[in-house]
Amino acid sequence: MEAPELSAKGRKENQFLAAKLREVADLLEQQAASPFRINAYRDAATFIATLSQPIRNIYMKYGKRGLEDLPTIGSSIAAAVAEFLDSGTLEILDRLRGSTDPEKLFQTVPMIGPALAREIHERLHIETLEALEAAVVDGRLETINGIGPRRCDSIRHALNDMLARRRPSPRSDATDAPAVADILSVDQLYRDTAQSLPLIKPRRFNETGERRIPVLHTERGQWEFTALYSNSAAAHKYNRTKDWVVIYFERTGHPEGQTTVITKHGGPLDGRRIVRGRESACAKFYGL
Repeated sequence: MEAPELSAKGRKENQFLAAKLREVADLLEQQAASPFRINAYRDAATFIATLSQPIRNIYMKYGKRGLEDLPTIGSSIAAAVAEFLDSGTLEILDRLRGSTDPEKLFQTVPMIGPALAREIHERLHIETLEALEAAVVDGRLETINGIGPRRCDSIRHALNDMLARRRPSPRSDATDAPAVADILSVDQLYRDTAQSLPLIKPRRFNETGERRIPVLHTERGQWEFTALYSNSAAAHKYNRTKDWVVIYFERTGHPEGQTTVITKHGGPLDGRRIVRGRESACAKFYGL
């Protein structure tokens, strides 16, 4: 790659992005994430801070693959860098700070206004654009009032454009996810250890400003997981803030995904923990 002169503007953006990545690393460390994951963000921050050309130029010319080809920057961090360069935000940083607002995030998608964003969040219990795309693919989005096939198709195209530059190449299926056994294992560990886990301070539904939601970072095989109690409007409405557990997962070469584990009420799985939307797999897991 040719290295154009690093202007004051390019240097400032590189430094600003590096500072954001260092903050991610610091928060991961405070929340007892794996040393490998912490060091990956710190190494990427150091590299970007000392880069002799604007990282934006690399991204604009070579896309996400160009970012992945840089030393110390793997697929997951390349996706985060691409997100920052596209939108000026880092979703992982907002989540670790406890300041994520899914409804505002969904409003960045054409065809989705405030009321529809709220309905999607409350009904589908999803919090990321990748999870929204999965809801388009598996048909859940069309269950929302006011979203017919044509509108759903428009949202799908918009999401594809928004996410395309951040994806691994070749793109993995949006429904790709860890085994139900691993997700339920993470859910069990989270609930068993919640009282001793680091706490984050959510911005939403938190008038006192206290740190109150435990956060767990753990691994199963190649998958990295982050688990938190749900802080959605629906969880508060139905008094499930200590029952619904939102679990984020990712691995090298795959986009981040999200799922929710709940206690099932009624039917053959009554009283058991299940992965929402994967009831059949959960029934097989429990031998039912």
